[in-house]
Amino acid sequence: MNFDKEIDTRGLNCPLPILKAKKALSEMVSGQVLKVVATDPGSVRDFQAFAKQTGNELVEQETVGEEYIHVLRRR
Repeated sequence: MNFDKEIDTRGLNCPLPILKAKKALSEMVSGQVLKVVATDPGSVRDFQAFAKQTGNELVEQETVGEEYIHVLRRR
């Protein structure tokens, strides 16, 4: 999958990954794709709730070892 932007939030705990994603999405145009790499296990649930609340599409979530990858499409 191609990403328009990728942010690294490894080592950051809630709510920082969401806040950084929100800022990154605000700088993107509709339809662009953001990849977020996190290490906070709570980020899985947080990004699901964030997508529902904001209307951005949660395209994919994946766990790779100790990392959680979230892919969002800007609404």
